[in-house]
Amino acid sequence: MLKKIFKPAAPARSRPVPVVAPAPTAETKASRTSAMVAGMAGGRPVWAARDSGTLARSGFAGNPVGHRCVTMVAEAAASVGLSLWREGAALTAHPALALLDRPNPAQGRADFLQAAVAHLLLSGDSYLEAAGPDGAPPRELHVLRPDRMRVVPGRDGWPEAYEYRVGGRRIRFDMLAGRPVLHLRSFHPADDHYGLSPLQAAAGAIELHAAAGRWSKALLDNAARPSGAIVYSGADGSGQLGQEQYSRLVDELEAHHQGARNAGRPMLLEGGLDWKPMGYSPADMEYQRTRDAAARDIALALGVPPMLLGLPGDNSYANYQEANRAFYRLTVLPLLDRVTTAIAAWLSDLFGEQLSLVADLDSVTALAGEREALWRRVSAAGFLTDVEKRRLLGLPDRGADG
Repeated sequence: MLKKIFKPAAPARSRPVPVVAPAPTAETKASRTSAMVAGMAGGRPVWAARDSGTLARSGFAGNPVGHRCVTMVAEAAASVGLSLWREGAALTAHPALALLDRPNPAQGRADFLQAAVAHLLLSGDSYLEAAGPDGAPPRELHVLRPDRMRVVPGRDGWPEAYEYRVGGRRIRFDMLAGRPVLHLRSFHPADDHYGLSPLQAAAGAIELHAAAGRWSKALLDNAARPSGAIVYSGADGSGQLGQEQYSRLVDELEAHHQGARNAGRPMLLEGGLDWKPMGYSPADMEYQRTRDAAARDIALALGVPPMLLGLPGDNSYANYQEANRAFYRLTVLPLLDRVTTAIAAWLSDLFGEQLSLVADLDSVTALAGEREALWRRVSAAGFLTDVEKRRLLGLPDRGADG
């Protein structure tokens, strides 16, 4: 029997289908914002660097409010009288007292304390150096610049040395052999070795104050040239000026519509020219209010009542005397107490005896009224002993002791 062998049929080859390009259609850009031109877009704020050197330049040397606040606090702290105590008795003659009265040949006590307090406010750190023979009490005290000082921490995290850099030179102060340097620093919640400057907290306000000042200066320089554009629509619809027309327009704007002399001068446009404002008016920007608010924030960070600076819109205190008294009570005296306590402990280690520096509140003119009332109340209290009365008045337990 013959078997029929069936072979599968070969698959038919498909013919290539020609690709036909779609007919071109008119394409339209349908963006709803394409017709809008932004001459000025608001983005993220750009802040300057906030290291101690930059803050000192921008917040003190370049800002009148910061300069005045730091100067007021430092000068007020340096003007308060100080007395040196030992075991409850005021000293009239002591090497440490002579050293404080004349810390170095270039500075007296007021200049020395003013520099120490000013550095503490500007950078959050203040460094004092005791200069003298090894193993002997110091003969001079100097205030060192914080931007040149670097803390060298030891294995336990505490500073084992301080490194002072000047012009490529490095001077190392070893803290394990003694205390040649006193480091005064403000509280910093996120740093173990360096303090937080009040200018750090006021850095944003300082930049706003400076920006408002630049705005005001630019407004005076270009008062009659508002921020905007001159649009030209020619008769042929080209919207382009010829070179001669363009040069003449620019020269006319510079000659007749720029500078304080031309402030408020009307602009005459001809030949298809039209003015399109693109910026904010000074009223919209409210730069003066922004500047005043920034100034109050700077004063607040440095602990100075704005009333003492003559800033408008601040009536927190009933009168100038009350504001001045609050300035001393809330800012100057607490800061001075912290500084003098640290200096007294430092001098105690250097001279090998327990010493105290106490502020003489009777020397503060701003506190004269309340000090007089306190003296009357304490003097009339017959149930108090003389020692108790002296302590309430901030006086030593006994008189001067050489």
